[in-house]
Amino acid sequence: MPAVKPISAVPKYISKEEHSALVASTPASFGDIPPVIRHKEENVSITLDPGFGIFTNATQGTLYILTSVLAFVSTAGEGFEIEYPKITLHAVSRGESGPSIYCQLDESAAAPDAPQNDDEISEMSELTIVPQNSASLEPMFEALSECASLHPDPRDEEDDLDDDAFVDINTFETFTGDENEELSEVGRAALAHLESIIEDPHELKPDLNDDDEK
Repeated sequence: MPAVKPISAVPKYISKEEHSALVASTPASFGDIPPVIRHKEENVSITLDPGFGIFTNATQGTLYILTSVLAFVSTAGEGFEIEYPKITLHAVSRGESGPSIYCQLDESAAAPDAPQNDDEISEMSELTIVPQNSASLEPMFEALSECASLHPDPRDEEDDLDDDAFVDINTFETFTGDENEELSEVGRAALAHLESIIEDPHELKPDLNDDDEK
């Protein structure tokens, strides 16, 4: 689905203090707690490339960095929101146009949790956020990074699982040693560590103290 979703009003949100109070009161459902606002910045200029509705070139308005979405409402009352998994890159830019936050948006039609074809090239759009107050750039970036970390891309998690190394305990062979194959002190320590983290279903672990008692 498209990265940019039009909205007619800012999503309901609460402050950090209100969130802490609600959590402390043990609500009936934590899922009903509104998102928390991490940063609100007025007098912001945004540019979408390619354009989207009125958001083509230096549209003025207010930016809302919520824990759920990144939202923007123009001075004309029109707005949009972007889910964080759709923001594939965000960085501080200090180019000729002035300090800004640059974002790349994933415009692919597939849902975030849909299987990804490695040969498929994702369609991208660009978002540039320019605050009138340049001192707000770093707090905005930190808030955006924090909120983005709360919404990891499911496809990245699947890749991590595929890359994880594992040990098949059914094929694990324990070194038993004999008079011609003695473990060094370093080898003993390594074996002890492996045995402490890997289950030995056949109880073939050697007693490392046998040689010391002989």
